[in-house]
Amino acid sequence: MKFHILTLFPEMIEQGLNNSIIKRAAEAGYLSVNAINIRDYTLDKHNKVDDYPYGGGAGMLMQAQPVYDAYKALVKEHEENNKKTPRVIFMTPQGRTFKQEIAQELAKEEELIFLCGHYEGIDERVLEEIVTDELSIGDYVLTGGELPAMVVIDTVARLIPGVLNNDESANDESFAGNLLEYPQYTRPEVWHDKKVPEVLLSGHHANIAKWRLEQSVERTKIKRPDMHEKYMEELEAYLREHPPKKKRRKKNANADEENVKEK
Repeated sequence: MKFHILTLFPEMIEQGLNNSIIKRAAEAGYLSVNAINIRDYTLDKHNKVDDYPYGGGAGMLMQAQPVYDAYKALVKEHEENNKKTPRVIFMTPQGRTFKQEIAQELAKEEELIFLCGHYEGIDERVLEEIVTDELSIGDYVLTGGELPAMVVIDTVARLIPGVLNNDESANDESFAGNLLEYPQYTRPEVWHDKKVPEVLLSGHHANIAKWRLEQSVERTKIKRPDMHEKYMEELEAYLREHPPKKKRRKKNANADEENVKEK
């Protein structure tokens, strides 16, 4: 997976994503992060990339030309070789709220381009030209799109096969399957007079899985009733399509022996 980020602050992206799991995944070749400085594409001799908005208003707007030229330089190879042009994701409070389902959808792509706004936004005309998706990480305003872009990249990267040491981890944690993650414990077995639940020490994998599911359901019900409702709806739909098989009743061995004797 290739992540391209169009930004005025490439060093912010590089510092934020050049750590921990993402860094190891990049070194192993599972993904790459390419931060493109929009300022490198301005035609202004003073490297200016913003101007006052028409109609007045507070703040400055990023101009269309540098953004568009940075984008065109990035996709030039795709267009020349008739390759699929990557989706362009603009991080904005006006976009769809980012969720795990969207991360799973994006993880299927080979390349993604993130456009990070700054100041009071970007000239609408270039957004209409190049943006395919708008995403938001919440109903609040940040100084730029770099932090939201890194949130999305981190979430998507975890779903790429090979990125996590244990591929099951990505499907087994919070928000996977509309359930929050179950409580987890590590050594020591007793800390501040609090013991690890006995079932986790039993080594009985079926019982552990059952306990974890129960805890996830209960935790979701309390902390995120909206997610719990969705989980229950999906569970009911699944059970309608896949009704549990009825167990066959075992014959009474003694009764069979008596029937044989009578004959």
